[in-house]
Amino acid sequence: MAMATEESSKSQESKWEGKLCAELEGISAEHVWPLLADFFNLHNWMPGIDTCQPLEGVSGQPGCIRYCAKTTTSPPASSSESPAKEEITATTMWANERLVAIDPVERSLSYVVTENNMGIKSYMATMKVLQFSKVAAAANSEGCQIEWTFVADPVEGWTFEGLLSFFESCLQGMAQKMEDVLCPSTKA
Repeated sequence: MAMATEESSKSQESKWEGKLCAELEGISAEHVWPLLADFFNLHNWMPGIDTCQPLEGVSGQPGCIRYCAKTTTSPPASSSESPAKEEITATTMWANERLVAIDPVERSLSYVVTENNMGIKSYMATMKVLQFSKVAAAANSEGCQIEWTFVADPVEGWTFEGLLSFFESCLQGMAQKMEDVLCPSTKA
């Protein structure tokens, strides 16, 4: 199971900065990195993202741009005045993200949000996959950690703590999906 820890700070009033980590037990960084580095397939790993499409460039090459979206639906509002025509409301939150750097040796990539409809004015993130080994009392346990750091202007409609909690949930979900695919035999 993925465990996320957080370290965060508001080093400047005008910028939000955060660092989140999720551990994947029994999986090497070498196996996780290709999943994360496939820039145009985030929807396979990030919970809630139902669309991730290329807009420009080649996946994994700096300058490429992806479109990521999440569509949610809400039930019709109850109205006693017009019960015959109730409609389901669909809302799509989206962002275009440009890969600015990728380093397969260090297993890290950095990207920025270039356009969005979520109130993000400035956002840059770096994701890294780090190998670790733990020595338990009776056995060695290997695994890796996904580290997600970001710097952003305050996001309209969010608190810093709310955004950090949302990202933590996304990262834990991503790590869990990767564990499910890479270690299916460990599931009960």
